[in-house]
Amino acid sequence: MEIYNSLETAASKEFHKLLDNQLSKIKGLAEGKIIEGKVTKISEKFIFLFIEGLKSEPIVDVNELKSLGMLEKIKIGSKIPVLLERIEDKNGECIVSASKALKIKGWDKLVEAYEKNEPIIGKITSRVKGGVIVEHIDTGSLMFCPGSQISDKPLKDISHLMNEPQKFALIKLDKTRGNACVSRRQIISSFKKEDKAKIIEKYKVGDVIKNAVVKAYSNFGCFFDVNSELDVLVHLQEISYSRVSHPEEIFNIGEKHDLLVISVDKEKQQIGCSIKQLSPDPFEHISNYKLNETYKVKVVKLMDFGAFCELEPGLTTLLHSSELSWTKKNPSAKKMFKVGDEINCIITEIDKEKRRVAISHKMTLENPYVSLEKVSPVGSIVEGTISSINDYAIYLKIDNFDIDGFLHSNDLTYSSKDTELELKNYKKGERLKVKILEIKTDQQKLRVGLKQTKEDPLNWFKDKKINDTITVKVIHSDSKGLLVQPEGSKVEIQIKKSQIAINTADARPSRFVGGERIDAAISEIDLDKRKISLSIKLLEELQNKEAVSKFSSPLSGKNLPFSSLSDKLEKKKKK
Repeated sequence: MEIYNSLETAASKEFHKLLDNQLSKIKGLAEGKIIEGKVTKISEKFIFLFIEGLKSEPIVDVNELKSLGMLEKIKIGSKIPVLLERIEDKNGECIVSASKALKIKGWDKLVEAYEKNEPIIGKITSRVKGGVIVEHIDTGSLMFCPGSQISDKPLKDISHLMNEPQKFALIKLDKTRGNACVSRRQIISSFKKEDKAKIIEKYKVGDVIKNAVVKAYSNFGCFFDVNSELDVLVHLQEISYSRVSHPEEIFNIGEKHDLLVISVDKEKQQIGCSIKQLSPDPFEHISNYKLNETYKVKVVKLMDFGAFCELEPGLTTLLHSSELSWTKKNPSAKKMFKVGDEINCIITEIDKEKRRVAISHKMTLENPYVSLEKVSPVGSIVEGTISSINDYAIYLKIDNFDIDGFLHSNDLTYSSKDTELELKNYKKGERLKVKILEIKTDQQKLRVGLKQTKEDPLNWFKDKKINDTITVKVIHSDSKGLLVQPEGSKVEIQIKKSQIAINTADARPSRFVGGERIDAAISEIDLDKRKISLSIKLLEELQNKEAVSKFSSPLSGKNLPFSSLSDKLEKKKKK
């Protein structure tokens, strides 16, 4: 054979082909045929097989058998069906596949069932766009079931159908693409009318159906499985005397409930059932309950938006998440309670016409904002720890109260104009003393201020008015003007270059040096808007005006660092 393999002529290749064909015919082997191989050896990575008539010993990857769920069943001497892909490749080895053999065998079974119009047994394994994937129980072949073919009724929830062996009808096979399409709806619809009629005959109005199983939800009711032979719809208005927006508020899939038969339609082959009519209407004695009174209620179902609580059997109402806590922003009923808990609630509303009862849990607890207001009213100084910081404010957890105070960046300091930059000076966990500015008990809001704990530097100007003359100290000068500080004040004010002198030639900031004391007039004062403006130019104008009116009277102003009309008038008087 080595000599033969070394030959590269067309004749040698043709001879090789004829030889393989002949061997195949002799041994009953053919490429593309499913055959059985006997396990002779099992290693860590491979399973070795013996197939009579083959020149080499075929192998199967351990991972391949593992993915097929066959590995645990394999032992020495076991027989495995494989697809003979190549009797001999260029290396002289035989190529086989267990997965392809299983797929072909599975497909053959599907074809047989399709041709005989027989149902197959499968289970829904996963949801995909447009439908679900169904696994054939016998072969493991995967098939597609469109969403419209899952049931003869619209189903919002199919969790009760997942991974449950059930019948499916084959409605389409594409051998070229290897695709199969199945329908559960056809199986359900094929249920003979006469058989269903016999089942309907067993029920009459007033019968009580025991232990019906919650099967599925819809926006208009809940489907129940009755003795695995009949699906019954209980409409929303027949679920509970209390208002129910959706069945999932009351039921869980798989739960068992008793049903009262309230109608039988033999023509439509349907029966109508009710749950609420099995018990008396609790609203008949709703007068036993009073507004603003505290009652112990039982938690029967937990939701993302609150908890359904039972005042008494049959009288269920929603405890909304907004009524759980005074202080928590997004309280979770699932974290606070468990089903079966008995908690205190206050009835806040009773509407007999709408059959509505509203309850609150937080109102049984003292409002911490009211408690805070009693101890520390507006204007009080309190301490707290920074719990969080955002782009415009700090939230402060007030000591001894489960309350977050809102500290706006504008209330941090009197001096800084860049509030965002000022916020960067604070860190989470830092402790602060703040002043209570506002308490809104009804809205659960608390506003505090940090700068208000200190004296406002602008209070220095409370007794001042426009045109008043004050003495200031020059801090420094630049091309824009002078930065000055009034004597006795901590306020720094900018005197613009245009406000330094009447004479443009004298309006030079560089003429002033830091530490120099000069006089200036108040040109603008608005304490509410925290705006103060000073002007040397205005002072000069006022002095000039006064000099003109008095002519020769002594001038009261401070000596200015430049010549003015008042100086000229004074000289004229002396002459």
